[in-house]
Amino acid sequence: MRYLVISLALAVLFLCSCKPGSSHGDITSEMAYEGVNNYCHKNYDWSAAKKNASMMYVAIEDETETEYQVTFRSYTGSFVYFYVDKASGATRMVEYVPALDIESEAGSINLWDYLNKEN
Repeated sequence: MRYLVISLALAVLFLCSCKPGSSHGDITSEMAYEGVNNYCHKNYDWSAAKKNASMMYVAIEDETETEYQVTFRSYTGSFVYFYVDKASGATRMVEYVPALDIESEAGSINLWDYLNKEN
């Protein structure tokens, strides 16, 4: 009986220690880049970049213990910073317009929705 109680307690502890939303596994920097790049190509007009590819880009900019910062630069000169949670894929977006020095929350996405099905 004692072993049953200990086993049950360990099973509950194990199940409760799982990270919410991490059933897919942790996000790598390559996955963060791929998902944000896919999102940006789906949701922004890239036709201006056909003549000058350097005017629009997606790049990994920073990394902390819990998130990646991926930056999208638009042909307008504005930036969208994507803060990708490494554990869940929840991604917060912040838009910054340097010419006006305006920064604003721009929404959120689930990175998993923009990754190839193989990941």
